Amino acid sequence: MSRLSRCFATASSKKLKDKTGKNIVFVDGIRTPFLTSGSDYSKLIANDLAKHALLAMNMELVETPRTIQAAETETKLVVLPSLVCFWVGLPSRADRLIVSPFRRGIVKKTGIPREAVEYITYGTVIQEVKTSNIAREAALSAGFPYSTPAHTTTMACISSNAAITTGIGLISSGVYDVILAGGVEFMSDVPIRFSRKMRSLMLQANKAKTLQQKLKLLSSFRPSFLAPELPAVAEFSSGETMGHSADRLAAAFAVSRAEQDEYALRSHCLAQQAQEKGYLSDIIPIQVPGVAKTIVKDNGIRVASPEQLAKLKPAFVKPHGTVTAANSSFLTDGASACLITTEERAKQLGLKPKAYLRDFLYIAQDPVDQLLLGPAYGIPKLLEKAGLQLKDVDVWEVHEAFAGQILANMKAMDSDWFAQNYMGRQSKVGVPDMNKFNSWGGSLSIGHPFAATGFLLR
Repeated sequence: MSRLSRCFATASSKKLKDKTGKNIVFVDGIRTPFLTSGSDYSKLIANDLAKHALLAMNMELVETPRTIQAAETETKLVVLPSLVCFWVGLPSRADRLIVSPFRRGIVKKTGIPREAVEYITYGTVIQEVKTSNIAREAALSAGFPYSTPAHTTTMACISSNAAITTGIGLISSGVYDVILAGGVEFMSDVPIRFSRKMRSLMLQANKAKTLQQKLKLLSSFRPSFLAPELPAVAEFSSGETMGHSADRLAAAFAVSRAEQDEYALRSHCLAQQAQEKGYLSDIIPIQVPGVAKTIVKDNGIRVASPEQLAKLKPAFVKPHGTVTAANSSFLTDGASACLITTEERAKQLGLKPKAYLRDFLYIAQDPVDQLLLGPAYGIPKLLEKAGLQLKDVDVWEVHEAFAGQILANMKAMDSDWFAQNYMGRQSKVGVPDMNKFNSWGGSLSIGHPFAATGFLLR
């Protein structure tokens, strides 16, 4: 199964019909600043970030004083790692609209009462045992009524998108009208377990009744039992980490180290420009206890020279691999949330939606050889389903797990041989115009808190 989240917007001349009869809308979305693990969020827990995102989503839907003309609307086509879906709404370009919870000049705050939210669905990947249903725990922490149901979903890097499409399904079926969805990941404090032998010993000790039984168990203890089991970002089916998969994929498609470093540098440069110009305005500030400053921006954006990038050693396949820490997304803490409802209900609540949610589907690939090739397969299926072509696309936003993965998918999409031998197509799909591709950076630079990333739509 691929782990790439991607988004692109199409020209307004292409219209996508509502299949649900509900006219489901994406009202707005926010996220915490994405921070490198072990930094300013390190003393929090995932529930804290999720609570903050839900509270902000509940209270801080705002817009700048800028007039939007009806003719400016456009269709957004969202493709996710194993998911593709359609959006129709306002343009994502910064010169037309900036949404900013902390920028001066805000003229309106739109608040939705907690009681109006009928269901909450939230994603996470590496779960904290104490808050295994973090959707419910965060909702209660954020002050939502006890009567508001909530459940947690997990689907790797598209967990927040799985939460959103779950919400779409619940609205489409007429069960609920107003849903909060999102995701959270907290890599600063991942669960580290005792070894299997030590866990077994401790469970047996809990059942031991007599002194003889306890001494027998104690005599079986070995110091090696204390070796911890560290969580790994690896596929259970293959035992391979995503970094190794990315390195093999880059080699298979002849993506050089220089190409990967160049793409990574591009991501950081564009993200830095977007940050400086205030385009990354889905961020809501957060005040962390014990941290003097209010955190208002992502902290993983770092522009380095090509020479500095070239000095880094391979991170996964050593010594000849091409994937490094610099051309990979980094471990990140963060949370996101969005509000989805029907157009009719949005009007009743006085909310101004940003987009219509039209359609989606999930795809899956070979977890060994095609783990990260979802875009190459999903994009043409989505385009054909929508009756669109590459040339119809105005803006592309693609989740950057690894630079090598992005470039390998590009080469796959631009290969007649790959199309004919693997995709059952007569000719290649083609590639996006890079002038329209991730123009505000991506996960390589902004960060990648697994279950929160897929929500991001500019």
